[in-house]
Amino acid sequence: MDFATVKSVLAAFEREGVRYAIFGAAALNLYGLARFTEDLDVFLEPTADNIARLRRALASVFDDPSIEQITAEDLLGEYPAVQYVPPAGTFHLDLLTRLGQAFAFGDLEVVRAPFEDLTVSVVSPRTLYRMKRDTVRLKDKADAQLLKERFHLEDP
Repeated sequence: MDFATVKSVLAAFEREGVRYAIFGAAALNLYGLARFTEDLDVFLEPTADNIARLRRALASVFDDPSIEQITAEDLLGEYPAVQYVPPAGTFHLDLLTRLGQAFAFGDLEVVRAPFEDLTVSVVSPRTLYRMKRDTVRLKDKADAQLLKERFHLEDP
């Protein structure tokens, strides 16, 4: 993943006031648990204003008219996920407002964490553990175990 681009995206989110939370492998990396990833998984607050701020943030980083195709209707609809692939295609963003019936933005415990000279919003280790522990993917189960051990988490 192109960390300079990721940092630019996150700086733009902060500058535009996007209400977001990083999750997935990028969140693991922020917590010091190294895992390769080609995407940035981002939960978004499900409001039309927030989606407009998201578009402004992305447009400030990428010269890509297709950003305007990311709509509140999509992210607030029945399938509230959009994958955005920037023109350079070095990585992609998975943008969600809900993860099935299991998690919505309002359900997330979000913390602020350092990322070089930025402070970014990321789901807490406990929330990330809950997101990963019951999936069918083996790498998610391994991630959950690492989180459980590193942060001394207990099952509910």
